[in-house]
Amino acid sequence: MLLIYIVINILAISALLSLRRNGTAAVSVLAVFAAQVALTAYAFMNPGATGLSFFTFDATGSLMLGLLTIVSLPAFVHSAIYVRERDKGIKAACSYFAFLILLQFALAMGYLANHIAMTWVFTEVTTLSAAMLVYHHHDKLSLEGAWKYTFICAISISLVFVGILFLSLSLLHAGSSDLSYASLSALSNKLDPFWLRLAFIFIFVGYTAKMGLFPMFTAGIDAKDNAPSPAAALLASVLVNLGFVGIYRAFSIISGSSLLPWANTMMITIAVITLLFASAYMIRVRNIKRMLAYSGIEQMALVTIGLAMGGVGRYAAILHIVLHTFVKSSLFFHFAQLARTFRSKMLDDMGGYFTLNPFGALVLLLGFFSITAVPPSGLFVSEFMVFKSMAVNGQWVLLAAVLLLLTVLIWAFARCIFNIVFMAPPAVLAESPKGIDAKRCGLWENIIQLVLLVAAILLAYCPPAFLTDIINQAAAL
Repeated sequence: MLLIYIVINILAISALLSLRRNGTAAVSVLAVFAAQVALTAYAFMNPGATGLSFFTFDATGSLMLGLLTIVSLPAFVHSAIYVRERDKGIKAACSYFAFLILLQFALAMGYLANHIAMTWVFTEVTTLSAAMLVYHHHDKLSLEGAWKYTFICAISISLVFVGILFLSLSLLHAGSSDLSYASLSALSNKLDPFWLRLAFIFIFVGYTAKMGLFPMFTAGIDAKDNAPSPAAALLASVLVNLGFVGIYRAFSIISGSSLLPWANTMMITIAVITLLFASAYMIRVRNIKRMLAYSGIEQMALVTIGLAMGGVGRYAAILHIVLHTFVKSSLFFHFAQLARTFRSKMLDDMGGYFTLNPFGALVLLLGFFSITAVPPSGLFVSEFMVFKSMAVNGQWVLLAAVLLLLTVLIWAFARCIFNIVFMAPPAVLAESPKGIDAKRCGLWENIIQLVLLVAAILLAYCPPAFLTDIINQAAAL
């Protein structure tokens, strides 16, 4: 099945980049999405199966693959709307869909990789494909964003490579050379502590560029700001998940060693620093797209704290990843409507959205409540579980600091969203009270976004048994 999936993706990308004719994009997208659904179904029906030696359908990989498949459908739909609105020609459209498919293909393979080197390879492929999506507009800002993203990610992926080298040195101490995750986890208590510590530092810091943590989070902020909204939705959700997978699999190795307390302390420190940066930037930022991006690094900081707390915190971290994928992608999809309505991404140019687009404004408000974990948000459940894990571990000072920083973040976010929805519109729109027409404010777009938000709520408060089981399996390391 995996080989068929690889062949279909390669053929689709090749057709898009070479033929560039009307209908090529539609046929390629349909074929790739069908293959994606088939691969996901195979993963859930064959837990633990191995494909092509270097890939395994374990709980963590299959869960992330399922999220990718669900989010990819609205991503393709919103991309079709985006390409139609921009109307840059069939060549530009085919190039866009080719790199979008390449990104999703690399993500799927990265999730399922059972060898640390294979995860590294496909992480690099996501960098190249994401950079081309960021550069899609072919203007000065997109070029700058693509260059920054490629440069920072090149440094981060180099750090991961050095970490892999250190990990191989620690493995020699155990008398093995197998860098598969299963072997590394089984031998974790025999690995050389000195090299293992260095390996974890380099791997963790390297993957912060993808996951959105200090110190490499700036790469993702610029990329999400300059990329087309449907592509930015993937960068802010499923690409972040790949960074989580890279860090989580490294964490699963060190958790079986005597270095676990040290690793937990390091992760908590990084998470708190990330929250400090997020709160500082959220207060000042006037670009709604960058604000959505900064809210993502706050969420990943909470995920990291949950992992470090262990127990219920680890379950909460994975649940938080699942819910965040739906909520954050929905918000970035909705940004495309805000951009079409106000022809800007700056907060000073927005206002009166409830009058212009009542249904869209309600969806935006639900998205705001969801991402800030205000009930009935599904993220409220996972965040509460993270807070509970801190209390159980006696981390009261950490809990107080996290709550204080989250309060600042919620206030900064609320101030901007409420201004967009309820404040008087800017002068340019006040002169044209008719507002926006149906074409610029598609009903189906809002419904798709609403479905993602409602799904996050239902999965948190009424989780199906299979979701609970697979999260428990993933949390068991």
